[in-house]
Amino acid sequence: MTERRIKAEKRGRSGETLAALLLTLKGYRILGRRVRTKVGEIDLVARSPRGVLCFVEVKARPSAREAVESVSPRQQARITRAADLYVAARPALAARGMRFDVVTVAPLPKHFPDAWRP
Repeated sequence: MTERRIKAEKRGRSGETLAALLLTLKGYRILGRRVRTKVGEIDLVARSPRGVLCFVEVKARPSAREAVESVSPRQQARITRAADLYVAARPALAARGMRFDVVTVAPLPKHFPDAWRP
């Protein structure tokens, strides 16, 4: 692994930790971190205080706007497919619905609930 890739990996892990902390402080329950499926990885899976199952993409960028815009339609589709596989194996978790959120780390974490719809 290159030095650049190692730094990116480290930055990603610390961003995910900050995102998980922010969501926990907001009353979310973290159900999984770096959840792997056949079609890709989901950064965080959480249950909102109202019981909605949330699939969270974490982005570390210089600004929150850049971070939100960096979640491309192609990436949204991949995360949606991964979420569908996750729920197929655990149907009871989605009883109260599901949504896709983004947490930006730029440099402080900011939560964007329901960032996109499939």
